[in-house]
Amino acid sequence: MDQIKKDKLVRDCVAIALKAGREILSVEVDNMDLERKVDGTPVTRADRASHECITSGLSKLGPGFDLLSEEGDIRAFLERGSQVFWLVDPLDGTREFVKGLGEYTVNIALVEHGSPVLGVVYAPATSICWYGTTGSGAYRFEKDSAPERIFPVDRKEPKNAVVSRSHLSDRTRRFLELNGITETISRGSSIKICAVAEGSSDIYPRHGPTCIWDTAAGTAVARSGGCRVVDGEGADLNYDPAGGIRREMFIVFPEGMKYREVS
Repeated sequence: MDQIKKDKLVRDCVAIALKAGREILSVEVDNMDLERKVDGTPVTRADRASHECITSGLSKLGPGFDLLSEEGDIRAFLERGSQVFWLVDPLDGTREFVKGLGEYTVNIALVEHGSPVLGVVYAPATSICWYGTTGSGAYRFEKDSAPERIFPVDRKEPKNAVVSRSHLSDRTRRFLELNGITETISRGSSIKICAVAEGSSDIYPRHGPTCIWDTAAGTAVARSGGCRVVDGEGADLNYDPAGGIRREMFIVFPEGMKYREVS
């Protein structure tokens, strides 16, 4: 896809994400219709409302890309075997949303042959939006402010880290110790990936499973801004659903930064 098309699509996706965020905020905390999926993860009326909003918005953009959403028909999507598709998490951080914390996001990405080439991450509770396309950089804006280009820190080794509020593992603790990192910030959802992309945190180690819709939009933002998002072997994290929906771990860090992985 050419750069002009990608840049137009990401602007359209920003508008869709903001609208989905309004749908989420309209759900009263005491009337969210909380349920549990088969795997035990929570889902609410806000998740479903955001999904419908995003699905409707993306369907109007063309040129008819397939769509994989956490709240959609995953099995039917996998049977189609699409290589270029929208990858969506309508409400990333449902646990934080249910607890009344503002650390949840709307995630929209476009994936081409296993790589997210554009992404939007919007945090409705704070009205902060991050977006980016490969080739045009990554940006951040808040409410009605003008977008500003963002960059990760320029360090050879990490001094601090952002870590998961809900899923901090023992292996991540060992990673922090191995790399001499004593300063950490706990966050929820894709906000953690964007924290590295914008330079407010040095590195984000995640030693635990995630699904591809959890991280695709943040990965697009991070890579567009000058970061790498890699798996346990140091290879770029792949988003081809043929390899499964889950990824066992990943690290987000600025290009050129060195770190030591836990054996």
